[in-house]
Amino acid sequence: MCVGLPARVVTIKDGMALVDASGAKRNVSAALIESLNPGDYVMVHAGMAIAKITDTDTDEMDDILEDL
Repeated sequence: MCVGLPARVVTIKDGMALVDASGAKRNVSAALIESLNPGDYVMVHAGMAIAKITDTDTDEMDDILEDL
């Protein structure tokens, strides 16, 4: 099973995004998403931001992960 984690974009530089996933910050590739800005939420998988998501999506994912 593959799991993507929601994260908020903190900064973007040279095709990389610093993201905050529930307090854990890391750099991920932003190459797959054309228009990405600080404050946006993304789904992160295998070191890459794979999709832009809404804060509602993030809340739902947090609820699901808590239940697990």
